[in-house]
Amino acid sequence: QVQLVESGGGLVQDGGSLRLSCAASGRTFTWYNMGWFRQAPGKEREFVVGISWVGSIRYSSDSVQDRFTISRDNAKNTVYLQMNSLKPEDTAVYYCAADHSRGRVAVQSHDYVYWGQGTQVTVSS
Repeated sequence: QVQLVESGGGLVQDGGSLRLSCAASGRTFTWYNMGWFRQAPGKEREFVVGISWVGSIRYSSDSVQDRFTISRDNAKNTVYLQMNSLKPEDTAVYYCAADHSRGRVAVQSHDYVYWGQGTQVTVSS
């Protein structure tokens, strides 16, 4: 069992930055691929970016790759999402998730077995 707790969300203006954290406890964090998803009101949850247990990164889009940076600190059992140049369309609840498959970073939410409770990110125009 892995428990995930996100933090760092908040209200920011268009063009601003936020850094999300996801702290993991429980089973060995090192062996898990980690993903960040988001869900905007009235929309389905979507993959944003993920990092494998060996540090390979997979982005959902060029726009995300240009503005967001994912990293992990295995010593702290934490994965981070640095978000720069935020836009109003980035407004959503952001979730971190853990996948124990250790293959390529998955983009489908059903491939992830553990989820955090989410943190709200609101970007005002």
